[in-house]
Parts: sequence; structure tokens; C-alpha cells
Amino acid sequence: MGSAIYGQQGELGQLFSKETQAIFFNWKEKPVQRMLDFDFLCGRPTPSVACIVQPGSNGGFQKVFFGDEEIAIPVYGSTTEAAKKHPKADVFVNYASFRSAYESTMEALQTATVRVVAVIAEGVPEKDTKRLIAYARSNNKVIIGPATVGGVQAGAFKIGDTAGTLDNIIACKLYRPGSVGFVSKSGGMSNEMYNVLSRATDGLYEGIAIGGDTFPGSTLSDHCIRYQNIPQVHILCYVTTVVHMPYGGMSVGLLPASGDLHVWTAVQTSQSLREILHGGPGSSAFCSIRIPPETTATTL
Repeated sequence: MGSAIYGQQGELGQLFSKETQAIFFNWKEKPVQRMLDFDFLCGRPTPSVACIVQPGSNGGFQKVFFGDEEIAIPVYGSTTEAAKKHPKADVFVNYASFRSAYESTMEALQTATVRVVAVIAEGVPEKDTKRLIAYARSNNKVIIGPATVGGVQAGAFKIGDTAGTLDNIIACKLYRPGSVGFVSKSGGMSNEMYNVLSRATDGLYEGIAIGGDTFPGSTLSDHCIRYQNIPQVHILCYVTTVVHMPYGGMSVGLLPASGDLHVWTAVQTSQSLREILHGGPGSSAFCSIRIPPETTATTL
């Protein structure tokens, strides 16, 4: 596999690497090309998109650019065929609409070689999402989304339109790894924070937008704890929204904002994070950034 998802003791760990390849479901030219442009910028030897699944297709190829070279990516009519031909492609990037997102995602989760599924679509019915989450958790699979832009590991791999254009990727220094593990609900706010982190720290190591739906496939706390199993991550940062701005030192972590209580409970039971929050041993830091609902990206 291109990704080591679980650590030595079975905990959730690193999702992506510079060798990670993806199966891209439902051909979209711009996000595929943006993934390949990122690959070339990072100096990847092989494209991160192994193949494309276009339901009903009889096969063939799609021409795209990898740097200044035109390449042909194979197209298959089913996920089963694509996974059989590309067993090392363990990430499934799903650009299906909300009407078919459940069926295509479940098929991917049931594919033995697929470990991570990113569901881009908005409006997936909650009952369908709950079924997907239950299946994924019981089978050691990871869902990012629904209603997400995806995620990025700096210098290694990115999903679809994550981090925007090449100009933004260069400005945020995402072509090389930093040491910040970042997670947010919002894809747009993630892009803003990648810029902030590139100025205030040595930059991003990995960033995930879990999506804005009520029941995300993976939560803020899932990723905060996961980052503790990645030695290269020295700083944890997450962004969420609250009804009012909290005041007063460390106590802000106890306020029941959306998702915050789960994160706080999780970090309180994690020995390494507990030491960090209480000033004990360790080289990491934990940063919780709360944005009031009326705040926009431009007011940051």
C-alpha cells in the first residue's frame, strides 16, 4: 500500500505519502489536473491519479498534463475493474453527485485495496452517511467528507481542488512538508489557514477538511488524535465555529462549541496531548482557533 494508515499499535496514523495513488471516480478535468500539477511541483516521480472510473464507460484513456508532458490516464467502467488493475491505489476520490454518492462510496469501502475514501458531494442524506460511517469504522476504513474539499499532505499528495490554484500552493509552501497537523470543517477556511501557518510556523504537514455536514465521516477529534501518531507533526491546530467568542485562558477548551467538547474529551484521554496541554514533556503544541459565525475569510 502507498499509505500507512495504522500505527504500530493499531491507532490511526498517517493517511498519505509521496507514493500514494488514487482512483478518481466521475471524471472532472480541473481537479484531476490540479492533483497532477501538485504532484509535479512536489517532485513526485509518478502521478497521484492512477486511473479514472467513469460508470458506463467502455474504457479508454483521458489525456492530461504531468508537468510539460502529456500523459494518458486509463479509464474504467467500474470500481471493481479499476481496483483490480491498480491494487496499489488505496485512496478513492469520489466526485459523484449526492444522488449516487452512497452507492459508489459503499462499493469503494467494500473494496479490499481501498483504505481512504473522500466524498466531495454535498447533500448526501444523513441516513446514508451514518451507514457509511458504521461500515467504515467496523472495517478500519477512513472517510473524509461528505461535503468536503478533501485534504493535503504537503509535498506528497492532495485530493482534488484542495488548497486551490498553484499560485496559492506555492504561496502557502505546500510543495514541502512543515510540522503542523491541521483540521477544519471548512475547505475555504483551511486555505486561509494554510497561508497563515506558512507565515507563522514552518508550514503544514497535513491538512484535512472534514466537511460541513452534521455527521462527518471522520471528526475533528479523530484527526487530532491521529496526528499524535505521526512523528513529523509537532503542532496541532483545528478551526471550528462557536455561537459566541470564549474568553479566559485554557478554559476555552471546555466550552461546548460544535465538535469542541469531543476534541477536548479526546485530548484529555490522550497521554501525550495531556502532557502538552499541562506543560509537561513533549515537543508539540495544541492550538484551538474559534471563529465567530459572522467572521469571513477576509476579516482574518
